[in-house]
Amino acid sequence: MRLPLVIATAAVAAFAQNIELVPVVSKSADRTVKLPGEFAAYESVDLRAKVTGFVERVLVDRGSFVKQGQLLVELSAPEMKMQIAEADARVQTAESQRAEAQARLAAAQSVLERLREAAKTPGAVAGNEVVQAEKTVEAAQASVSAAENSIRSAKAAAESVRQMQEYLKVTAPFAGVVTERLVHPGALAGPAAGAGGALLRIEQNSRLRLIVAVPEADVSGIPRGAKVTFTVPAYPQATFSGTVARLAYSVEPKTRTMSVELDVPNPRNQLAPGMFPEVNWPVRRGHPALFVPSTAVVTTTERTFVIRSNNGRAEWIDVRKGAASGDLVEILGQISAGDRVVRRATDEIRPGAPLSR
Repeated sequence: MRLPLVIATAAVAAFAQNIELVPVVSKSADRTVKLPGEFAAYESVDLRAKVTGFVERVLVDRGSFVKQGQLLVELSAPEMKMQIAEADARVQTAESQRAEAQARLAAAQSVLERLREAAKTPGAVAGNEVVQAEKTVEAAQASVSAAENSIRSAKAAAESVRQMQEYLKVTAPFAGVVTERLVHPGALAGPAAGAGGALLRIEQNSRLRLIVAVPEADVSGIPRGAKVTFTVPAYPQATFSGTVARLAYSVEPKTRTMSVELDVPNPRNQLAPGMFPEVNWPVRRGHPALFVPSTAVVTTTERTFVIRSNNGRAEWIDVRKGAASGDLVEILGQISAGDRVVRRATDEIRPGAPLSR
């Protein structure tokens, strides 16, 4: 009657001898993943006229490379010449008024000096005449001051009109390339708020912004200042690089990603805004991760687990899978480095079953 028990014990022992145990390995989880990116101009602007006028000349066209401060569009506004002439006339009028006020002041001061000299002789001049002369001088001085204020105001107004005239010359705010020409000579231009008011579009493409949407799970390991390589379909044999420069510090709710910007030098203008490169994004962790052979992880309809040796007996430990690294896979759960798990695990190895190693 004891023979079947002996046979069963021998079978269990033979089964246990075929089970291989391996340690849980702790190592860096750094890896590289492919992420899509998009290029944007480092600087981009739609140029509009600051004052209303007619387009006289357009000195550039689409594809023109321009320097900072270069003249791009000239406008004409005939009424502005009249405004300048009127402003200059007001300056001349104010200067004439000042000259008259200065002449009256000089005459009043001369009268006052003679009266003061005469007043030294008793009874020669009434005292109130000296006082009236002093008041006349004060009034003349006030007139001169008012005239000088009028001159300053008129000159400021004239300078303002001349500055407005300078706005008829539209220049490049930075070095770049004209990507859109939106007007032609004869068109009426002005500081319109809508898209129809734009004259040209300029983009700085000698340096680009590469925008990469980094998954939320990898945000903590964004390598600030690191060099990141990428490829573009236009040059499949070439590899380019950029530097991680800016983070959005905000996760997009719909995609659960954070936008990260790379600065990419583009001296030969091979790359262009709107291109979609494939970025070799380095994923870094701030702490080591735990890895086991991929065959050590069992996935069923109910759970994902590894089988750990606990005093020689099988123990199921629930885990979550992370990144793969060759034949190993990252696991997250209540397990530690150095724990020994079954290399080729299966749900047929029940909890409590003996493990030989």
